[in-house]
Amino acid sequence: MRLEVHVHADIPILEGVSRKQIELAFAPWLEYLDADSLADVKSLEADEPGIRFDEKELILYACWTGEIGRSFHAALETSLENLGPYSYEAVEVELTLYQENGQQESKLLFVGPTAQAIHEAQRRCMIEDVAAILARQFGKEDVAQVTTIVNELFDRDWKDKASQEKKPERAFEYSTRPSRKNLH
Repeated sequence: MRLEVHVHADIPILEGVSRKQIELAFAPWLEYLDADSLADVKSLEADEPGIRFDEKELILYACWTGEIGRSFHAALETSLENLGPYSYEAVEVELTLYQENGQQESKLLFVGPTAQAIHEAQRRCMIEDVAAILARQFGKEDVAQVTTIVNELFDRDWKDKASQEKKPERAFEYSTRPSRKNLH
């Protein structure tokens, strides 16, 4: 069964990283798509650029829609993990799966230079999401109380992870997120 997916991200890249290094990092995804380079990655949607590295701005842009099979997630995850050490800061990568029945599922992946940078990006996104939802009904003071609790949860989570047996540091993580529609 093939599904349609949309991947969206603006990933800041460290100065000095070459297009070749990025393409090597993205090799699993490029191989999955049967593409030789980033320039060969075309989106199903004509108005989407695909995957593009702006060497002047040092940003890797991903705005790509395509049909995928079962092994896509592994290729994407490996590519993002490979890209992590080349990223300037941790950012989110939005992944939207479009089911045949018309429903969509959104996931938020994170790529960054270190596990701690990714943890902070996850914190930032969670606080933004929680604050936006609560602001519909409650005032700033009430929202601030909840975001303080969310911050404390993230602090505790990081301390718990630090006290656990050391695992290899990953430059990639994912979580689910309520569906959002990208407007281009």
